[in-house]
Amino acid sequence: MREVLGALAAHADRRPERPAVLDGSGCLSYGELARAVRSTAAWAAIALPAGAVGLLAPKDRRAVIWHLALAWAGRTIVPLPEFFSSAQLAHLIADAGIKAVVAVPEMAEIARSICPAVLTPDLAPHPSAEPAGDARCIIYTSGTTGRPKGVVLGASQLGASVRALVETVGATADDRMLSVLPFALLLEQVAGMLVPLSVGASIALCPSPQALPIAAETHAPTATILVPEMLAGWVGWLEQQGKHAPATLRFVAAGGAPVPPRLAERAWAVGLPVHEGYGLSECCSVVAVNRPGERVAGTVGRPLPGVSVAIDDGEIVVGGPTVMEGYLGGKPTGGVWRTGDAGRFDAEGRLIIEGRIDDLIVTTTGRNIHPEWIESMILEDRRVGLCAVIGGGSHPRAVLVPARGQLGDAGPAEIDALVARLCAEAPDYARPRASLMLSEAVLHQQELITANGRLRRPAIAAYLKETP
Repeated sequence: MREVLGALAAHADRRPERPAVLDGSGCLSYGELARAVRSTAAWAAIALPAGAVGLLAPKDRRAVIWHLALAWAGRTIVPLPEFFSSAQLAHLIADAGIKAVVAVPEMAEIARSICPAVLTPDLAPHPSAEPAGDARCIIYTSGTTGRPKGVVLGASQLGASVRALVETVGATADDRMLSVLPFALLLEQVAGMLVPLSVGASIALCPSPQALPIAAETHAPTATILVPEMLAGWVGWLEQQGKHAPATLRFVAAGGAPVPPRLAERAWAVGLPVHEGYGLSECCSVVAVNRPGERVAGTVGRPLPGVSVAIDDGEIVVGGPTVMEGYLGGKPTGGVWRTGDAGRFDAEGRLIIEGRIDDLIVTTTGRNIHPEWIESMILEDRRVGLCAVIGGGSHPRAVLVPARGQLGDAGPAEIDALVARLCAEAPDYARPRASLMLSEAVLHQQELITANGRLRRPAIAAYLKETP
């Protein structure tokens, strides 16, 4: 973090008028951003108790200023995801030992429900001190269980990740990053905030995924980061409107979940230069990504500079300076992390992800199936919002969640026929039988989906056994 904060100060000194952050309130220059960060850091040094600090802010300039200010003050930052449940947030507060939450006034009530000490920064005189530089970040991941784990990342992991990403994607001061994902997600913190600020680029903040198409037309970005669901929404909007994406876009990173091949093809057809990547919070979010001009469909590109990736008995093992210190309260990693993901390399050293090892389906006929393989086929149909392929017999079973407003009148026979058509290229043993649809309401009521929108396959399998 010391490097990023030093770069921020240098950009503010050299070109204070250069746009740094654009949001609904207008443009914040590098000079204004640096002054706000220093002032808020001075306030934090006086007002906040020792220990980890929770951060709760919407997608606007305050989130950027406060995150950087807490890092400037050398604090341990714990972003509070708005998409976590109250129980998850309460666990997070207790687990991290948070004594105070920095929150915007409009979110103060939510913050007070989980922590009695809620503060809103009051700008102080500009301090002369240099950045403390030893800030840490604790990121809580919901994973596949309801109990979030705290991933501890120090300044060394964050700095190594920023440097590697700048080199990999060719980030420059001429870039304009369209930031869409919540800053509570590590990927957006690192690649959507720290990377552009480290090179003197500007960040245009998109307040919600629904505003993405218009925000892109307004700000003419050069880069953005999306999860497949957001990418599908943007592609569908462009197709419906008969439009192309802004010609300024040179790099659209897609990750967080597998990108269906057909969706990627549609994206490129409407001018969205999609580059698939792979990573996890335990390895500072990005492990490998397709480089600009070097994308190969079906892969997630080569590992980042300085990051080693090995395949041990089919499992992806990551080593290097971006691997987390460890889980909060857990054992140190020693710079090596067994991901639990299955993968392999192509002849040119590009990584191919095959799915979670724990999710491997072994049929009663002895066949092995990675569910992501079949799920990607089913997700080719834009009417399907989410999909989970579950084992339990001679053939897998597919559970579909319709995209909003889609497939509402489809009966069991129609769903079976749809899945059969979408999976026609799969071998017979891997084609799902007796598929069904579940509504979003059922997913949430039965806790079959994580707080950040991933289906819980084991929970769904258990639910199906108990439900006729």
